[in-house]
Amino acid sequence: MNEWALPTIAVLLIGYGALSGRLQSTVVTQAMVFVALGLLVGNRVLDLVDVDAANQFVRHLAEATLGLVLFTDAVRVNLGALRRESALPARLLGVGLPLTIVAGTLTGLALFPQLNLWTAAALATILAPTDAALGLPVVSNKRLPSRIRQGLNVESGLNDGVCVPLLIIFLTIAQAEEGVGHIEPLKVVLEEIGFGTIGGIAAGALGALVLRRFVARGWMEGTWQQINAVATPLLAYTVDVALGGSGSMAAFTAGIVFGAVAGDRAEHSTFLAEQSGELLNAVTFLLFGAVLLGPALGELDWRVALYAVGSLTVVRMLPVALAMLGTGMRRVTVGFLGWFGPRGLASIVFVLILVEQTELPERSLMLTVVTWTVALSVYAHGLSAWPGANRYADWYAAHAKDHAGMPESVPATEQRVRVPALPRQGEGPT
Repeated sequence: MNEWALPTIAVLLIGYGALSGRLQSTVVTQAMVFVALGLLVGNRVLDLVDVDAANQFVRHLAEATLGLVLFTDAVRVNLGALRRESALPARLLGVGLPLTIVAGTLTGLALFPQLNLWTAAALATILAPTDAALGLPVVSNKRLPSRIRQGLNVESGLNDGVCVPLLIIFLTIAQAEEGVGHIEPLKVVLEEIGFGTIGGIAAGALGALVLRRFVARGWMEGTWQQINAVATPLLAYTVDVALGGSGSMAAFTAGIVFGAVAGDRAEHSTFLAEQSGELLNAVTFLLFGAVLLGPALGELDWRVALYAVGSLTVVRMLPVALAMLGTGMRRVTVGFLGWFGPRGLASIVFVLILVEQTELPERSLMLTVVTWTVALSVYAHGLSAWPGANRYADWYAAHAKDHAGMPESVPATEQRVRVPALPRQGEGPT
């Protein structure tokens, strides 16, 4: 970036802040605005962003954002409710996620002749994780059943951690076929998931115990209670990455443990973490538009467009429908669950890891496909989140008498939800 890039970003942040309250009463989301602004300032005529030099910076920024967002999302998970409602995220992760990767792999092989089985599988895995933050009106709308909201939130928190070892395996096999890689699949899985889980538990417990004990003694100042909740996911993510584990899984696990051990104090200590995540999220999508989407504009063709649309529709929705077989859920609910699987931060991190750490000849194509899919998701899921959530809530309320004993109807056990800097008015845009 040149010397005017950071001042430009600062001005855009100030400008968005000035209009944020007004925009929150519309269907225009923060991510939509910053992707568009990034595309504008990243234009080669303005010469504000050095595309080649910024990729690594965007990756690290996206990783930091992902860690904070996953942690704060996990802190809000109600463990008691999750135990009672575990069947939904278990089906989404245990059945829906593998089928999504299979469907994405087959789609990639059909549309892109230059991909082999392993590169197609890697592309599908990069785009399999969901990003609940891009569908915030869905997971934060208390008119929706707790089971639906919490299921989508937990799926989003854990699926990227599950995908990391699979992605490494697929990429390593692909490179091995090129004569530049070696793999031990069992070791990769055990390290990624094992270190991620253990590290997350340790970091979350440490941060929560410090918070509980030292606040109770009156030793911990309020500002540092907030800083503690930022340092905890930082510790979990960075230690696990250093050990070769999944930083994403570590951050989410740390959030669950932190919320469970710290109790009510957890909710009051995460304001800084949430606001920091909000800031980093805005800058990440700004640079996504500038550094990734801008160069990808000239690479769009019908195959890329078809894969992007398919990834957000059939490749996601059909596996979710199959995963829900036997649950008794009605088609409206299954369709709602299938549609709200936005692609965002995890996919950005994964594809930049691919670009930086592999020499695969298909990496440029894969970067283009992922970029367009995430961009489409930002706008398609952003525009549909509020009206979609409210329409489903209206349907659920209108059929309240029919829900007794049905899978959508779970005793109301509210989870804490992210509170935007300025609350939206009412239940949706005016």
